Amino acid sequence: MVDAKVGGKDNLDPVAQETIGSTAIVTLVCSSHIIVANCGDSRVVLCRGKKPMALSMDHKPTREDECARIEAAGGKVIYCDVLPRTKDDECLILASDGLWDVMTNEEVCDLARKRILLWHKKTSVTLALKRGDGIDPIAQATVKLLSDRALQKGSRDNIIVIVVDLKAQRKFKSKT
Repeated sequence: MVDAKVGGKDNLDPVAQETIGSTAIVTLVCSSHIIVANCGDSRVVLCRGKKPMALSMDHKPTREDECARIEAAGGKVIYCDVLPRTKDDECLILASDGLWDVMTNEEVCDLARKRILLWHKKTSVTLALKRGDGIDPIAQATVKLLSDRALQKGSRDNIIVIVVDLKAQRKFKSKT
């Protein structure tokens, strides 16, 4: 309802209650590992050595095995994984199905990688951000590009995207 009011649409088509669900992604990026947990149909993809690597599995009740699992677990779907970091890790993309429904892992990784590389080539200045300080303009520009592309491709769902430039994270690593 809020989206409709903010977006200027006063009349909404009714949504069937059985199609509404929850989704969440939790990702912890450590110096040696990436830890991922998710529920619902949001997804985490790592761009590693120019290739996408899905770090989560979509939990959609339209999948027969997932439907059975959801019901057997009392409606809860939980997936957690830990992945060792490598020097080839470039960026991490966490996004809702508003992005993944219209773009493949490969498309998203390719666009994100190219946008981040272009930024680094154009901007020879190293960001003086410390972890947790300010907004990373490289990640912000990449998020905008991915969101805009999903809209161009006809996404009709909410689009939530977080991009983590893992190469930049190494530069911010404290020596304490």
